[in-house]
Amino acid sequence: MSFFGHTKEKRKFVQQNPLFKRRKFCRFTAAKVDEIDYKDTDTLKDFIQENGKIIPSRLTGTRAIYQRQLSLAIKRARFLALLPYTDNHN
Repeated sequence: MSFFGHTKEKRKFVQQNPLFKRRKFCRFTAAKVDEIDYKDTDTLKDFIQENGKIIPSRLTGTRAIYQRQLSLAIKRARFLALLPYTDNHN
């Protein structure tokens, strides 16, 4: 038995378990961003699903203040045709 009851087997199980999830963190807090810019489409694309929906903060780990700024920035970018509303154009 090692420190805090974490054995090598436990660590190995956690690393190999496909259901193990990493701790979520806010990318904007880590980068010390003041405001999210609607012109930064590369960053905004990371928070949009394939069908065009905004990914919720419970999945991305984004803090509430940044999630509100993010959704507003995505909506502005869509309105100005910087981002598509949907990904499929038939």
